[in-house]
Amino acid sequence: MRIAILMILAASLGLGARDPKPAPQAEKKAAEEQKAPAEVAAPATAATEPDGSSAVDPGKLAAPAAAGAGSTAPINQKTYIIGAEDVVRVIVWANPGLSGDFMVRPDGAISLPLVGDIQVAERTPQQVEALVTQTLKDKKLMLDPHVSIGLAAVHSKKFYIQGVVNKPGAYDLVVPLTVMEALVQAGGFRDFANTKKIRIQRGGKEFKFNYNWVSHGKHLEQNIYLEPRDIIIVP
Repeated sequence: MRIAILMILAASLGLGARDPKPAPQAEKKAAEEQKAPAEVAAPATAATEPDGSSAVDPGKLAAPAAAGAGSTAPINQKTYIIGAEDVVRVIVWANPGLSGDFMVRPDGAISLPLVGDIQVAERTPQQVEALVTQTLKDKKLMLDPHVSIGLAAVHSKKFYIQGVVNKPGAYDLVVPLTVMEALVQAGGFRDFANTKKIRIQRGGKEFKFNYNWVSHGKHLEQNIYLEPRDIIIVP
């Protein structure tokens, strides 16, 4: 009897000592790991040439505004010299009848209502402002006129592009412009253009422009700023 009781106690103690089967290590680690944040896609980079330099094709750039498009030109009022075909903006404060936009005639004058002809060519906007102010006083049209002169459009300063381009012709030189930028305005090259032997004629001088070099960042000194009456020739 005593032996039977001891065997029962031993069996019960053995069952109580068993622990539940531990969870596999891989499952425990997976439960503790945090979900990694998603990667942000890298921005696309510009296409490059095989030698690592970026090429610029004037024909593939965004089309510029049409030459001569109206909008107030960014003109230096102290140094700009007005010429024929420019559009002068005259503002006489408190007198809209004397105000408006006036194109400079080939003789260099504009015609103001009640005032008559005012010679503006070969003068700066500031000089024209003083001239109109004094004229209004002399004609006794106003005792204390307040006059503002600006440029509504610039057409007297032009450059020219001819040859194998999509849009040859005359273009207004409103702001400082390089040869490359001028070629963009011309819409790029047509088939069979010799882009290595572009020439810029300036009076009795001639400048060379190799588009293949400049578009690859080489010989950038050839990408000069244009001057009025420059002619770009694309053979």
